Amino acid sequence: MFTQQQPQELARDSKGRFFLDRDGFLFRYILDYLRDLQLVLPDYFPERSRLQREADPAGGGAGPLLTPSQSLDGSRRSGYITIGYRGSYTIGRDAQADAKFRRVARITVCGKTSLAKEVFGDTLNESRDPDRPPERYTSRYYLKFNFLEQAFDKLSESGFHMVACSSTGTCAFASSTDQSEDKIWTSYTEYVFCRE
Repeated sequence: MFTQQQPQELARDSKGRFFLDRDGFLFRYILDYLRDLQLVLPDYFPERSRLQREADPAGGGAGPLLTPSQSLDGSRRSGYITIGYRGSYTIGRDAQADAKFRRVARITVCGKTSLAKEVFGDTLNESRDPDRPPERYTSRYYLKFNFLEQAFDKLSESGFHMVACSSTGTCAFASSTDQSEDKIWTSYTEYVFCRE
């Protein structure tokens, strides 16, 4: 932007200052980056692709603002990641009592090892499959947290979107002698995410 041969071609305001017609909300992150060469974004920042587009014409070293794992310029690998969990809940007699909803003990991660590590980073527990090469697939990883929404946010921030979901469920009575008692349901649910 400021490397043009003739700076008089750049737009200026009435006081002779350079005029930059950019998205102010996004451009503040670019200015902060130009000041201290460190990009600091909020935890949930859905505007990554727009931020990269704003940074490219800015020049002055702001072009590679986002790292390859952050940018959405198409240089990232495409692939699928499947998130699964077992849940259980109880429904009282005649379904009149409030149901006690899902208890998620562990969220499993299936997919290419390199993609899983890129998306979940240090929140991925690799203890059940520690020596898996990055180009191989695994279904033995699980997350160190138990909140599905947190997993969905991490996938969304990495450019993944949900393409499929499936669930199965079984019912058992809490007491085998009295079938009028509470029913205990268990289920297994999977969510398939894709990045193109």
